[in-house]
Amino acid sequence: MKTGIIGAGHMGGAMIRGMAAKGKIAKADMIIYDKNRDLTESMAGELGIEAAKSAAALAETADVVILAVNPQFVPALVEEIKDRIGGDKLVISVALGQTLEKLEGYFGKPVKLVRAMPNTPALVGEAITAVAAGSHVSEEELIKARKVLECFGVTELLPEPLMDAAVSVSGSSPAYVYMFIEAMADGAVLDGMPRDLAYRFAAQAVLGSAKMVLETGLHPGQLKDAVCTPGGSTIAAVRRLEEKGFRSAVIEGMKACTDKARGFSK
Repeated sequence: MKTGIIGAGHMGGAMIRGMAAKGKIAKADMIIYDKNRDLTESMAGELGIEAAKSAAALAETADVVILAVNPQFVPALVEEIKDRIGGDKLVISVALGQTLEKLEGYFGKPVKLVRAMPNTPALVGEAITAVAAGSHVSEEELIKARKVLECFGVTELLPEPLMDAAVSVSGSSPAYVYMFIEAMADGAVLDGMPRDLAYRFAAQAVLGSAKMVLETGLHPGQLKDAVCTPGGSTIAAVRRLEEKGFRSAVIEGMKACTDKARGFSK
């Protein structure tokens, strides 16, 4: 099964590198294209995968076509490739705000469409990708799409109206997490720790805490309470974070993100 990715920017590039690194798709079965020809050839040469000469050529060759371009470029891209899309070809779009209805309108015909919202940890094989399938996609084809997307992480099926919420809780959230890691490291530096060590301690703490949530199945509040001994330093930190509006700031930031994503969907 030949998998083609159109777009090698931040998200597309992370997906391409994640796929190539994991090896779940043979490099001989990967083909990429970006309008930046130098980027296409450089990445293809580095990873040992095929570079297409055009988006249309990629669409002609690939069995699964992933559209990993910015939303404003989707209509023109679909216009370029739509005559090459038909039959059993599966199209996966990761473009923000491009609904299944919009995408089918651009193609002007029934197409096997899947809408997905991954995040940049795809680069290290740890993405979480929200997936919604179009009406022409069979259960078997949905399984095929998820297998492709699981080459760089895990997937979760969502009703399409929840895709904008997925943008804020997963698609954009690495940015908030990086800000948190950076802030924790700044705090450690303030207390005298060298910055390189501070980043390692902060990042590993976030990684380990996330694994605790996923692997124990316990509520995050329970895990937080287990660290907060009576009269201890942790509860003192939690009190100050709450005083400064920590949770409210996160919730309000995510709400702003979701609202912006919904604006793209209109």
